[in-house]
Amino acid sequence: MTALPDAHGPKRSWWRANQQRLTPWLFLAPGAFMFAVYVIYPIAASFQFSFYDWDGLSPKTWVGWGNYAELWGDRNFIISLKNNIIWLVLYMLAVPAGLGIAIFLNQTVTGIRIYKSLFFFPFVISQVVVGLMFTWFYAPNFGLFFKLTEWLTGTGTAVLANPEYATYGIIAAGLWPQIAYCMILYLTGLNNVAPDQIEAARLDGARGLKMLWYVVLPQLRPATFIAVVVTVIGALRSFDLVSIMTGGGPFGQTRVLSYYMYEKALSEYGYRMGYGAAIAVVLFLIMMVFITGFVWKMVRDERGR
Repeated sequence: MTALPDAHGPKRSWWRANQQRLTPWLFLAPGAFMFAVYVIYPIAASFQFSFYDWDGLSPKTWVGWGNYAELWGDRNFIISLKNNIIWLVLYMLAVPAGLGIAIFLNQTVTGIRIYKSLFFFPFVISQVVVGLMFTWFYAPNFGLFFKLTEWLTGTGTAVLANPEYATYGIIAAGLWPQIAYCMILYLTGLNNVAPDQIEAARLDGARGLKMLWYVVLPQLRPATFIAVVVTVIGALRSFDLVSIMTGGGPFGQTRVLSYYMYEKALSEYGYRMGYGAAIAVVLFLIMMVFITGFVWKMVRDERGR
């Protein structure tokens, strides 16, 4: 008797023939779906909403480029943009500072693990806790910094109450955990530095800064890439520290774009979703310019090797 063909045979053979090609995509699909829903769609929606006047509930009104035109005449937006530039410039100090501390801690001496734990500590605590700690540190009358400046100069400095110093005080608070994060990245990278290249460089007479610049740093490019990207993102999304430490004050002088976006879109000052989306688009474009420029430089350097 002739056996009947298996109805599922062709399907099984097609799966077996394409299994290795399809399996990675099946594993990637859930993550790709979440990324599309929670990252790509909100970005696209922000671009769309930025062309409307909308309070989040009533029907949207098309205004075209009106929200963007209004931004450049908005004094608070200009202050926020200027503060974000200051954040970006000073926050990048976390990268060389983290590298320096990582090199210092990359030793095998007694008690080095205790020192590593102390330097690692700022990274594991919440930004809210960091903000509260530095608020007390800067507090008038009883803050440690206030008492120190009072002892040195005779007059205490209330950092967060001074429009000239408040932004720099918040940046200092943000640098504390950010330096710890960069230190961890570089410590991991230093553990992967090829020892044979170090020995070869020593035989060729390389020491100190020459060893660091020509031998160690080229092998730390992946760590540097992550450190720079995360630091740029951290500088531009500096919402939590501003909210906890000053609430944008004094006199709105510590606002940054992310905080001003929240004020205009979601707080009692605005409920202007379209205007807030326009601020978000500007913030996104600034972030992409910095990150794309750094990626392009890294790719160019890799191709030139």
